Amino acid sequence: MSMLFNSVITDFDLHSGLSQAKASIRRRLSDMRGMFADQTAFEEELRTDDRLVYEYYDMGVPHTEKDVAYGTSIVYPGKVGAEYHMTKGHFHTVLDTTEVYFCLRGHGYLMMENPEGDVEARELKPGLALYVPKRYAHRSINVSATEPLITFFAFPGHAGHDHGTIETKGFRKVIAEKHGAAEIVDNPRWST
Repeated sequence: MSMLFNSVITDFDLHSGLSQAKASIRRRLSDMRGMFADQTAFEEELRTDDRLVYEYYDMGVPHTEKDVAYGTSIVYPGKVGAEYHMTKGHFHTVLDTTEVYFCLRGHGYLMMENPEGDVEARELKPGLALYVPKRYAHRSINVSATEPLITFFAFPGHAGHDHGTIETKGFRKVIAEKHGAAEIVDNPRWST
């Protein structure tokens, strides 16, 4: 029997996405300034409720190209104006790296966009795995009114996260509630 050295074992509750072994990184509404298209609605919401929008786990895997970083992301139900709760979204610092998402629970979308402006939104439902191609920024969006969107993710350990590029104007498209359903619409911040 061979021994594994430097292994990392993490527990994840398959229903909640939470771990008892690690602390999550939490993003409250106040951490999401500049992420939502409707800044007026954002400021109004923030005045009354600095709620938890999402949390995720960084497992502390070494940041090398031969290692795999992984964890879970939990996006809670809610909206700012008509736009659904989401993660900040990011490019990878090493732009030519990829990521895989596997949906454990909930209903949502993975919004993806490359620097040239190609945009794609893919539905997330339990049991679906999505491959994010290299050079694509990505964010998870929860369109359920009642349950969290929980995904398991994995990417090369050296990929890094570039949130700054997204923070300037957001993605070109957003997912908002229109006529009682989730729709992909133009981000008005890109037209200014």
